[in-house]
Amino acid sequence: MIGVIDYGAGNIGNVMRALAALKMPAEVLKKPKDERKPLSLLILPGVGSFPAAYHHLKEAGWTDFLKEYRDGGGAILGICLGMQMLCKGSFEEGYTPGLGFIPGEVVRLEAKPWPHIGWNELRWRKDRAAEFDAKPFEGADVYFVHGYCLLESQACIATTKLGEKSFVSAVKWGLIMGFQFHPERSGKLGLALFKSAILSLRGGKGK
Repeated sequence: MIGVIDYGAGNIGNVMRALAALKMPAEVLKKPKDERKPLSLLILPGVGSFPAAYHHLKEAGWTDFLKEYRDGGGAILGICLGMQMLCKGSFEEGYTPGLGFIPGEVVRLEAKPWPHIGWNELRWRKDRAAEFDAKPFEGADVYFVHGYCLLESQACIATTKLGEKSFVSAVKWGLIMGFQFHPERSGKLGLALFKSAILSLRGGKGK
């Protein structure tokens, strides 16, 4: 069972519809300690500002739960702001520490147009090919909505260019993965990429 975390700042509906289209059983998780079936993966979505979203995540008890889940070998996939909150911290509206699962800090994307809204290309790092099979998605156009980003990270597996500025658009660090873009809003190719990432994190298991 896939768990999709609902902490009041995530685009839950689109994520759940995408998982239903992929025929992947999923459940919306409203509280960290609710009784539930064993989880094969946690998805952390997110929209809005980092400080407000992280505050909601922490107040609801999810930060401690996520750390326990990660330390127990659980797989996590962050989407958009959810990916950013997996990082060390963010300089949006001052500085806010993040979960620290992914190396690197989030900064303002100094490029035009700002914010970055629309379709753009993924460029996969060939030296990280062993981490994730991205061959079917080489040069894929996916949908972005963000004004802040990671400029560099040891966990980077793909980058995207806006004007002359390149930023990190996908990360993977062990069983932690994140997309700066929205795979659930990126058409059929986005859904295929979403499914491939989930299967990769779950070791190829379909359920």
